[in-house]
Amino acid sequence: MAEYRFTDEQVQLRDAVGKFSAEHFSEEKVRELMESDPPFDPKVWARLGSELGVLGLSVPEADGGVGGTLVDQAVAIEELGARLACGPLFGTVYLAIPALVAAPSGAARDELLADLVEGRRTAAVAVGDRAGAFDPDAVTVTASGEELSGTVTQVVDGGIADVLLVAARGSDGVALYAVDAVAGGVERTPLATLDLTRSEANVTFADAPARVIAGPDEAPRVLQHALQVGAALLAVEQVGAAQHLLDLSVEYAKSRLQFGRPIGSFQAVKHRLADLLVDVEHARSTAYHAVWALTDGSDDPALATSIAQAVCSAAFSHVANDTIQVHGGIGFTWEHQAHLYYKRAATDAALLGTAEQHRDRVAAMVLDGATVDKAPRVADGLTV
Repeated sequence: MAEYRFTDEQVQLRDAVGKFSAEHFSEEKVRELMESDPPFDPKVWARLGSELGVLGLSVPEADGGVGGTLVDQAVAIEELGARLACGPLFGTVYLAIPALVAAPSGAARDELLADLVEGRRTAAVAVGDRAGAFDPDAVTVTASGEELSGTVTQVVDGGIADVLLVAARGSDGVALYAVDAVAGGVERTPLATLDLTRSEANVTFADAPARVIAGPDEAPRVLQHALQVGAALLAVEQVGAAQHLLDLSVEYAKSRLQFGRPIGSFQAVKHRLADLLVDVEHARSTAYHAVWALTDGSDDPALATSIAQAVCSAAFSHVANDTIQVHGGIGFTWEHQAHLYYKRAATDAALLGTAEQHRDRVAAMVLDGATVDKAPRVADGLTV
């Protein structure tokens, strides 16, 4: 499958998810949902799974999914990201489902995966990471038999999820466990966050009952895969939101009059919007390259996802900032949607590693081992 070439089915999927998002995640609805408890509509979430099937697009049919590819999943996420869709997408779709798909089959894993794909339950992943990479030394929860104890801070969707996937250290090493979020021994403390459309919580376990999803031999691989998929899908989400802001700015520049003419006719505004277009297209290329790298091995997934996060975080932040500038005074107000995207850009830029951390990682992977007779490989979109 060639990179950056979408099938007719993927184009139709984009249209369907776009229409669904416009209907259920309008600005007015998002403002209503982010102030509600829980901060999403469970009925709409269930429709995303059972009706549209977008929660498990890349899950094999044998596991209850659609049997598509990660590219299909990314197409849907881009449209949902454009509308700041409220719901535990990050915890459930970006991290938990990829982790379960990579985990070995078992009763606990199979049951939970089917529920997540259908939208019957939601999940969050309570795993400390080092700039989007799994680090066993960052695990803060211990396992004694099938009971967990410890604290994980700033768990995205941790306060609203039905199930928590937790990395815990036992006598044999780090394993991955599933914990019922409302079970005894689980305490969740919601956090006040900048982005009101995406919740976080500190989670404390005190002898909380758990079921093993992946043992010490499999857990590091499963978690590393989940974090890489999460980084790629987060990058695609950033692209969708940045594209929405660019479209918003272009339309405003066409209609806003200053000195008797549209502000879009002024060279300074034209240049600003042209720069934003370059940022968005650059971000889209890196994001989907990471998705394809995870799909068919066209590049090193670790390298591709770090490049995507470095580029997309910076691009979304730049577009969000300049959208406010293009809109002038109204762009600074609570009443305008630009501030919602500005806050999402700020929080997205800190999730799974900052742009600076990912640039450092890219430099280490590409340059540290480079020699005169072994120049860094340039990705050409072909299978490695």
